Amino acid sequence: MDAETLYQTRSAAYLGRVKLQFHKALTVSLCWVAVLLAVFLMQDRLFATRTLAIQPQKIEGLVGVLAAPLLHGSFEHLASNAFAILILGTIAGSLFPRASRAALPLVWIGSGLGTWFISLGGHHIGASGVTVGLMFFLIAQGLRRRDRMSLTGLMLALFFFGGMVLSVLPQEAGVSWEYHLSGAVVGFLCGLAFAGRDERAPERLYSWDLEPETDEADTELQLEKPQDVPVLWHRPDARGGDNVVPFRRPDS
Repeated sequence: MDAETLYQTRSAAYLGRVKLQFHKALTVSLCWVAVLLAVFLMQDRLFATRTLAIQPQKIEGLVGVLAAPLLHGSFEHLASNAFAILILGTIAGSLFPRASRAALPLVWIGSGLGTWFISLGGHHIGASGVTVGLMFFLIAQGLRRRDRMSLTGLMLALFFFGGMVLSVLPQEAGVSWEYHLSGAVVGFLCGLAFAGRDERAPERLYSWDLEPETDEADTELQLEKPQDVPVLWHRPDARGGDNVVPFRRPDS
């Protein structure tokens, strides 16, 4: 099998697996969007939203580490986060299924704990910590792996949500930049740590990549060993006389 045929075979198999993972990731992302919508419809009807929010430096506020990503303050807030989960979750689950499964729980909990530690007050809710974490997870995967599929995922994430990169800074009142920053840090670290868990896209092979390596190169291209080179000239023996030409000083 020549190099091009082998490359095409491997690429077709890899793309088939990515397509299968895409359907699974899309289904899971849609399910999460449905869960967020259902929780939003029950907020302040079956339970109080503020009691389940992250309340920094308060023991009772730790419950929000788990519950806050499911809660939203308005339908616009829900729609923006649901769209981000749908796109970023599908990209991450399609290209990096193993890494994203390991990273998502850490981003969920880490973003909440980080907000609980560094924020100075307020009630923090929303899935933005998770979405920003997914964004920086994809950035780290692209920078660490640098194969064509990871870079494609990075470019798609930046195309849709490039503005998230600046959301880690305080910009707008009522927007939890602490939640975004915590999610970004945890997501980026997870992307670096789990970069090797998923297979890479096949690289194009050339004929010399398939040739078996030999210990010795072609003998016609090898230089002769020093002891095998014939001696064509011998240095004269200087022991019989003085070969130094004297220089006379001019008479003063």
